[in-house]
Amino acid sequence: MLSNGDLAVQLIQHQLKLLVKLQTPVLSGRDPEDLHQMRVAMRRLRSTVEHLRPALQLPIAVSDARLAKAGRRLGLARDLDVLQHRLDGSLMPQLPDGERRALRLVIKQLHRERQLAHRHVVEQLQGGAYLELLAQLQRWLKKPALTPLGEAPLSDWLLEWQVPQLSKLFLNPAWFLEQLTNSEERESLHGLRKQIKAVRYQLENCRPLLGPASLGWLDRFKQMQELLGELNDLQVLQKAIDDQMPLGLERSLPKLHGLLDQAGRTCWVRWRDLVERHHGVGQRRQLLQALLADQRRAHRRRQAHQLRSWIRGEFLSENPAG
Repeated sequence: MLSNGDLAVQLIQHQLKLLVKLQTPVLSGRDPEDLHQMRVAMRRLRSTVEHLRPALQLPIAVSDARLAKAGRRLGLARDLDVLQHRLDGSLMPQLPDGERRALRLVIKQLHRERQLAHRHVVEQLQGGAYLELLAQLQRWLKKPALTPLGEAPLSDWLLEWQVPQLSKLFLNPAWFLEQLTNSEERESLHGLRKQIKAVRYQLENCRPLLGPASLGWLDRFKQMQELLGELNDLQVLQKAIDDQMPLGLERSLPKLHGLLDQAGRTCWVRWRDLVERHHGVGQRRQLLQALLADQRRAHRRRQAHQLRSWIRGEFLSENPAG
């Protein structure tokens, strides 16, 4: 019989191994993909700890504040990588020579900021607080301390682990935004993206116990998260360039402004289409019914062996997305 605590221990152990494995490659700074994988591992570790904390008695050092701080340092560097890649890879080839020349200063500034961000990442990964966080988790994993809930069978608690965050997600007012007209609305939408990501990670934590209907929602949430992430990247890039152009982005670089504006409009249309298709009462009820069916099936089958096999096999070999 697999307990709630067993699941948490397996997930934390896997994510911690990834963080330790990626330490040296990220410090070298040679491959941006290493940083991306570490950022995802840190996000998943934080999500797992936050999600399953009621089942665990963790050391004081394993706090959400410490996990969040580490994630922010990694996130800033990764965001700059994404902006540089979008600018250099897809946008620059479409611009006239004059606009490409004007963007050289912007690209140099992004490069300087990325170098500074890497130094901050190095300071973070070599700092006492971060190393103590890893050490405390490693010691805890040798003899995990669980709460009474942690000792309880996972198959009896699947629904309770999922429903609270799902309710908060679907009640978020950003679903109802018809357009983005100010910074508050953009920030609200960014917050919705974070909620979608958190719910997706929580569903994936229990993936072996999910049926086809619930697994379909994992794909939907991933699509939503990626689309809102692309929209946010476009907005951040627009602001970064606009801040460095004396006459602003629209007047200084009209072709680039048009490309970014069109890309943003396309993202928004696709987003509103997803909302129309997946936020209705029928779709929401289907997800809740699917999760209830998953719990009933898990309770009957007690899939402990299958879950452990999945964690050690499929989960360990997956290429996680942000």
